[in-house]
Amino acid sequence: MSDRLFTFHPRILAAMAGVMGLSLLAVFAVIWIRLPADAKDSFSWFQRLTLIAFFGAVFWILYRMTTLRVTAYADGLRVRNVFKTYMLTWAEISGLRFRPGDAWLQLFDADGNRIGILAVQAAEGARASRAAKELAAVARDHGAGAKRPPQS
Repeated sequence: MSDRLFTFHPRILAAMAGVMGLSLLAVFAVIWIRLPADAKDSFSWFQRLTLIAFFGAVFWILYRMTTLRVTAYADGLRVRNVFKTYMLTWAEISGLRFRPGDAWLQLFDADGNRIGILAVQAAEGARASRAAKELAAVARDHGAGAKRPPQS
């Protein structure tokens, strides 16, 4: 993709995920340190690996939540959600919608599929509304919206 025209990432969710990750780490570190040696020894290597894998998965999800973003380029849009990153050209985008009551910005592709843009969340308030309007303007300026989103 070419030069960035617009980028947005949520601050509230990133802060919340960071605090949550640090809190989990602190609580479970204290619990482990406070366990008597015989209790620690009762954990098999498989149980310890399972705990590490579980916490690794939780921390990975929290990390992904801190890195949500939407970035517009001259040739398309990149949407980074928690589990998947989407790369769409402007021609593939038929519309964007962020109505009152929506949890996050909705993107409609040319095939009628809806993709939530988790970076632009209602929790961000006026900041998210401004971002949605700016992104919609960039999208219109670059040819998005040939097919209108469904009005459901």
